[in-house]
Amino acid sequence: MAKIKGAVQVDVEKCKGCNLCVVACPTSVLALAREVNGKGYNYAYMANPDACIGCANCGLVCPDSVIEVYKVKVEA
Repeated sequence: MAKIKGAVQVDVEKCKGCNLCVVACPTSVLALAREVNGKGYNYAYMANPDACIGCANCGLVCPDSVIEVYKVKVEA
């Protein structure tokens, strides 16, 4: 039976590091990077990608719509 995993893609250059997605994630997948983007903001990234369930909470709360969430089938 196939298992569903999530994948989050953040537009790093448009992310302003508001931290809303990090707080909204129920499985603690996202974190703010130590590095900064071209605008000087710490951007969100998948710190724990194996825990992503593809719930899309992060994408729903993002005020700038810079997060895309994908669901990927993984053969078990």
